[in-house]
Amino acid sequence: MADFVDTTVKDIDARLRDLKGEVEKLEAARAALVGGRRGPGRPRGGSAETAAPRRPGRPRGRRGGNTRANQALELVRSRPGITIPQIAEALKIEPNYLYRVMPKLVADGQVTREGQGWRPTGS
Repeated sequence: MADFVDTTVKDIDARLRDLKGEVEKLEAARAALVGGRRGPGRPRGGSAETAAPRRPGRPRGRRGGNTRANQALELVRSRPGITIPQIAEALKIEPNYLYRVMPKLVADGQVTREGQGWRPTGS
């Protein structure tokens, strides 16, 4: 009876090793498909003590406050009928980014689209 239990435990351990390898492969494939996001929280392994020292100057990370959206809105207010390529040129950014920003301003009721141009609401 003891031999049966030992053999069964070894079989289970071997199967678990195989499954762990399969899980790792699936997680790597999933990460490659969704851009490497692991979920909420910081990645494992890093800490403030081991991180590189911060350089003075521009703060790290996002500025917050919809900065590009606010800049685009100010341009639309100052130049009604302005197009996305013109906004991009004025802001020195790629136009494709504005194709995400402008619909959010429409949804917030701050701008409307007229043909290729954009106008502030109520103007």
